[in-house]
Amino acid sequence: MNKWSTRGLIFSALFAGVMIAMSYIKFALPFSAVPITLQTLAVMLAGSILGARYGTLAVLIVIGLAAAGFPVLGGRGGLAVLAGPTGGYIFSWPFAAFLIGLLAQRMKQNNLTFAKLAFVNFIFGALLVYPGGVSWLAYTTGMDSWGKALTAGMWPFLPGDTVKALLCASVVSAVWKVYPIERILDSSHGVWLDEEKARVIR
Repeated sequence: MNKWSTRGLIFSALFAGVMIAMSYIKFALPFSAVPITLQTLAVMLAGSILGARYGTLAVLIVIGLAAAGFPVLGGRGGLAVLAGPTGGYIFSWPFAAFLIGLLAQRMKQNNLTFAKLAFVNFIFGALLVYPGGVSWLAYTTGMDSWGKALTAGMWPFLPGDTVKALLCASVVSAVWKVYPIERILDSSHGVWLDEEKARVIR
């Protein structure tokens, strides 16, 4: 059975903190109950840098704190927030982080690294989130057409999601040059590398 490491848990907690901080950077839209935030960027970064296991854990920590009533989602928390109009997006984040991390762990670094990261993060960090997010938004707000739901919960956000995916790819590409994901995560066993293994890889 794969072991959880103290280092991995610490980094998961740190990225949860990053996600909480980014949730406070938000812009309300007058025609939608869904604000523009940087939380999806944090989900992308967590999956890309921490891998599937610890990236998902970072997101689950935030959701767990929110469920316990802590104001970790842009100053809001509690079950009412999780069951509210944005709940579908929130509960899609762990799946997004997991799939991004899974592919990042298996990604070969080459001249196409930036493009591959941008593609993976846009598909799984953005597009994957919309089916659950838009469906739940339509249900909780009583929208009577998919056109209205998509206008309120998807179309306005796609340009920003594209920028987030590109920004994430840029940051992660730079991080990997200094600290490759192979030094963070032992892909064959799913555990974090210790310092001696990291020196051997280097």
